Amino acid sequence: MAEPTFQPSGPADTASPPPPNGSVDGVKNSMYLHARMFSKADGKPPAAQDMVSNLQNSSTAQSLNSGPVAENVKDQTSKTSDEFQKLAQSRATPAQPAATGQSLTHYHSLFYNLFSWQNPRASAIAFSSTIVFIFMARYLNIIRYLLKLSYVVLGITAGLEIFGKVVFDSGIATRFRPRKYYTIPREALDRSMEDLEQLINFFVIESQRIVFAENIPATLAAFAASLVFYGLIRFVPLWGLSLIATCVLYLTPLAYIRNRETIDELIAHSTEIAQSQAAQLKDMTAQHTGRATATMKATASEYSSKANSYMGRKSSGQTPQSGVNTSPSGKETLKAGDFPSVPKQEPAVSAAPAPVSESPDPAKTEPQAPSGEPVLSH
Repeated sequence: MAEPTFQPSGPADTASPPPPNGSVDGVKNSMYLHARMFSKADGKPPAAQDMVSNLQNSSTAQSLNSGPVAENVKDQTSKTSDEFQKLAQSRATPAQPAATGQSLTHYHSLFYNLFSWQNPRASAIAFSSTIVFIFMARYLNIIRYLLKLSYVVLGITAGLEIFGKVVFDSGIATRFRPRKYYTIPREALDRSMEDLEQLINFFVIESQRIVFAENIPATLAAFAASLVFYGLIRFVPLWGLSLIATCVLYLTPLAYIRNRETIDELIAHSTEIAQSQAAQLKDMTAQHTGRATATMKATASEYSSKANSYMGRKSSGQTPQSGVNTSPSGKETLKAGDFPSVPKQEPAVSAAPAPVSESPDPAKTEPQAPSGEPVLSH
């Protein structure tokens, strides 16, 4: 279809289009003229351009742009931008390595700068953004809204494209199409992967440093946090635990910075008390240990001497008797009365005893009849 050749009369882009003739060509001519009216560099008609310029040059706008409120806003914006730049520049590998000699990641410096409130505006914005994100994740169905935004945008794009194809013979969405689609450079991907590696290694290294007690206060703090969250997880949901953890993580260093002197005095006093109690306990432990050691030595010596005396008597063939006197060293003391007297005369020889006759064998002797009775013959 040929492009309409209607030429407006009068000032450029201000003439009214011819009345529509009820056909498709008349509607196309009218819409084409209105499109030319909006085809300026800034996409606004001359009347709108004049209105915008008048508003910008008005006294009210000038007073707002150059007033104290505007100056304060500009100053705070500039300071916030500078602090974010400082926070980004703080990503440097710390000079002090870990206890194993390994180099730490640049995220150690970044998170230390962020949580220590060295750049208060950047830390406050990060803290408030985290709180808002937690509440949004709790009360807003983000995935549902993302899907809704997707189908609305795609539906509007498809409708405009179809409408432009039907009316103008060229799509409206295609006019906004870039000459070259955006792609992510390889250098940006390499930097992103390096940052991701550093972030993962930050959590891996810190977890090991806490577990192996490289920094005792950090280990104790992690222990207390784990114990508290273990008790709260039965009553508080996950988003509540996340909110509590974020507040503790950001506000605890801030409270310490605001009350540094008082907290340091309390810590020093508590340390002195703990050291004195530890020294007293150490002295008491040493005293009780010394007494127990002396008692054990005396008991062992006594039982050792008794065992040696028993073993000595057993090897000499003597049995322990209650009437035998022993010396302090454990050996028996023998007296002259303990041995038999030596005989002074020779023993007398006694007469030989008479031989004893052997008793006759009852099986070899014949039985004799008793006296006074006749012997019967067989």
